[in-house]
Amino acid sequence: MDITNKARIHWACRRGMRELDISIMPFFEYEFDSLDDTDKQLFVRLLENDDPDLFNWLMNHGEPADADLRRMMALIQERNKQRGPVAM
Repeated sequence: MDITNKARIHWACRRGMRELDISIMPFFEYEFDSLDDTDKQLFVRLLENDDPDLFNWLMNHGEPADADLRRMMALIQERNKQRGPVAM
């Protein structure tokens, strides 16, 4: 997926599982533009994973085998924690 196609990335962020939506969507909306191109591509690659895996990783019930994906998950969790709850 092209990292400049924000509409498509936004669509890919909509997971249909509320727990994922309240973690992934705010990160995309508030943080994506500030990422460098490497991290944008990494975020897009993260979105290619299945919902159950994303859910487990976000809830700290396991972690991705890939070190870069682990770093992106940690970044999402940290930025969401710093920002606090966002009404959806």
